[in-house]
Amino acid sequence: MSTDHIVKSFDEDLRKLDNIIAEMGGLAEIQLADAIDAMLKRDAEKAERVIEHDNRLDELETQLNERATELLALRQPMAEDLRAVICALKTSAVLERIGDYAKNIAKRTIALSQTAPIGPARTVARMGQLVQGMIKNVLDAYVSRDAEKAEDVRHRDEEVDALHTSLFREVLTYMMEDPRFITSGTHLLFVAKNIERIGDHTTSIARNVYVLVNGVAPEEQRTKSDASSYTVVESPTKEGTAG
Repeated sequence: MSTDHIVKSFDEDLRKLDNIIAEMGGLAEIQLADAIDAMLKRDAEKAERVIEHDNRLDELETQLNERATELLALRQPMAEDLRAVICALKTSAVLERIGDYAKNIAKRTIALSQTAPIGPARTVARMGQLVQGMIKNVLDAYVSRDAEKAEDVRHRDEEVDALHTSLFREVLTYMMEDPRFITSGTHLLFVAKNIERIGDHTTSIARNVYVLVNGVAPEEQRTKSDASSYTVVESPTKEGTAG
């Protein structure tokens, strides 16, 4: 067997890993988009379908793990080739987790559909759309091995954190002003937190892409700007309380 044939065969093995990642990424995008759409439309049936479709992501992650393990055992890759296999393994695990968060959003949507509608749901949807864009861009960065685009995704997560903090205050205000919104507001806060966590996981993929391309971790460590854990909302005055 010639050296050229070995190299071509190895390249094909790596392409198969990338193809699985691309399919997983596409499914994760769809899962999140459908979960957000179901939340906005209060569509419990669509939310149920999101939950059912999560199995496919699990299957693909298992498939990638098997291929990557075989590749490590048979090819014993080094340097950039080894980084490519490790990056694929890490990325598949993150995408599977993103699918889990989308499933969690769908579960909360089913509960939300049985409660009073709450205005901030549209702000949550904007958060979701922002994170969807991050997922798309980080997958593009992964496929094209574009470290600069990956870095852009890492920094865009600051927008998600800021929106989450603002939303947290808004929802708490709704809940304090009108007890009818306590249940729906609680579910909505969990949805928002799931979206924020998806943003965090997306930045993990971006970091892995940077390491894959450059062989070192990015120098600048991204700091979290989400202040929802420290947010204090003043209790409404009697005049400001919904009657």
